[in-house]
Amino acid sequence: MPYQAILLTRDPGSTDIWAIANSPILWICALGVFAVIFLQTILYMRAARKVAPGIDMPIAEVKESFRAGAVASIGPSLAVVIVAVSLLALFGTPAVLVRIGLIGSAATETASAGIAASTMGAELGGPDYTQQVFAVAFLAMSLSGGMWMLATLILTPVLKRGSATLAKRNPAAMALIPTAALLGAFSMLTIAETGKSGTHIIIVCISAAVMGLCLLISHLLAARWLKEWALGIAILVSLFAAYLIQSGS
Repeated sequence: MPYQAILLTRDPGSTDIWAIANSPILWICALGVFAVIFLQTILYMRAARKVAPGIDMPIAEVKESFRAGAVASIGPSLAVVIVAVSLLALFGTPAVLVRIGLIGSAATETASAGIAASTMGAELGGPDYTQQVFAVAFLAMSLSGGMWMLATLILTPVLKRGSATLAKRNPAAMALIPTAALLGAFSMLTIAETGKSGTHIIIVCISAAVMGLCLLISHLLAARWLKEWALGIAILVSLFAAYLIQSGS
């Protein structure tokens, strides 16, 4: 939205950003985003249940998939919560809720907000962080996140047609490409963390060891539930290990 709309009846030069950061219009936008997310979730779950019989997938497996997805989302959600808490002091609750509710990257969008603020001679959270700077920074952050969604909307049909063509010509390659893409994406994220400090390397090794141990035990004991919980367990153990390392240093 135009930042003038946010600053309506406000003082653009005031450093009291909370007067607009928690404005009703932003709360309405935030609640609207989450309402769409909940609606999409319900529609996807209903669609999955509807098509399951057509691919000979028992309802029990559908429920198991839902449960596995819910459990696996706990760990990554903790990281999102930590990032959200760190951003509250800069953007307020509604803006942060909108950001974490949409596809995007907190680092990228925060950088966009920082660049927007610097063009106005200000710094995020600094003494010259006025209502006007907040509005411009928030708009830049929102546009940055919005472009992720627009790119997904445009490129998904294109990639779908390409994957359908490849599946016809070489089914084996189509089976390997998604796995390779996931391995590449997660490997890139992991390698990026290892270069930050020795503690990061230790935590990566611990998380990998815990994940591997959970999968091994799941295989040996035929405990499928442990495979569902493996990601969440690995993240929780890693967070606890990071806390012990930092508190002991």
